[in-house]
Amino acid sequence: MIKRPKTGQQICQECFFYVFETEIHNTIVDANLFQRGERVAIGASGGKDSTVLAHVLKVLNERYDYGVELFLLSVDEGITGYRDDSLETVKRNQQQYDLPLKIVSYSDLYGWSMDEIVKEVGRKNNCTFCGVFRRQALDRGSVMLGVDHIVTGHNADDIAETILMNIFRGDIARLGRCTEIVTQGESNIRRSKPFKYTYEKEIVMYAYFKKLDYFSTECIYSPDAYRGHARTFLKDLESIRPSAIIDIIHSGEAFQIKSDVKMPTQKTCQRCGYMSSNDICKACVLLEGLNRGLPQLGIGKGTRVRRMQASVTADQAAPARKTVQHFSEIQRDTSIPQVIKPRDPATVNTPPPRVPTHILNDDSPAKKDLTW
Repeated sequence: MIKRPKTGQQICQECFFYVFETEIHNTIVDANLFQRGERVAIGASGGKDSTVLAHVLKVLNERYDYGVELFLLSVDEGITGYRDDSLETVKRNQQQYDLPLKIVSYSDLYGWSMDEIVKEVGRKNNCTFCGVFRRQALDRGSVMLGVDHIVTGHNADDIAETILMNIFRGDIARLGRCTEIVTQGESNIRRSKPFKYTYEKEIVMYAYFKKLDYFSTECIYSPDAYRGHARTFLKDLESIRPSAIIDIIHSGEAFQIKSDVKMPTQKTCQRCGYMSSNDICKACVLLEGLNRGLPQLGIGKGTRVRRMQASVTADQAAPARKTVQHFSEIQRDTSIPQVIKPRDPATVNTPPPRVPTHILNDDSPAKKDLTW
């Protein structure tokens, strides 16, 4: 028997599986996420969230006949000792779930890997680069796949953390968007979050009892990220009041911005054709800073960025590196292999899965909860 972290309900494993899957199905139906005949890419990193998402969507697609065609789309950021091993998990998932897989890399798209970026930037602001580049890489990969829709494994904890971060930073524009279950990407590619109301602890529990194959190690560069502080704060709240996560999400949904507040207007980047609130998108600014040997160029407020750009002359530019392809020039990839063979498991570092809490062990009377 297990005790659900979200509701405190005590149920057996089989009932938990059914309730967990049915809640996600209800979220999909209520938000009308899928249309019959859609090609849907699952953002797959090999972690617990994306692995459970791929498994559940395949199950629900067959059980409720959504009529969508599923693909796995992975981004190789170029992080030695982390992403190279986690991608092996994605390759195994491809065989386990019989889904086509497409992998795009930072090196191919931008000419920089995250290992190279961290050497230039340091560990303080590296997550800014990775987040901006990964979002655009997913859209670029989806165009290569020819899909209409991207689903990501962002869970309720992730969304609550994002709401807190935007409140802490006073980021009104992002606060209005971060609670949306569906957002619009470039070239009419929809993004959605079927796990919007799903707790991280329950995802770990589902993966553990289903014995799913996933990679459980966090990114080696993430401990210094600003999000970690919001996560620690949120976990403290959750330990006192488990409903705090959902309460924060509902609060974020209820925020209304005054009509006289000036909001950024969406434009198209003059360099790469990607959506942006400025003439030059954040990815192009960051990439220019890296290429010119000024990695802090895109970090900080907009006025500071423009001032630094104006102070850089052409003769200060670093040797030219690969420039990002214009979005309108991306071609659909028709040569996606059916199977990308993973490496020998003996050569891959695969950490053991996380053991979930809230398991009521009948053999340990001290841990047994009989309040029901």
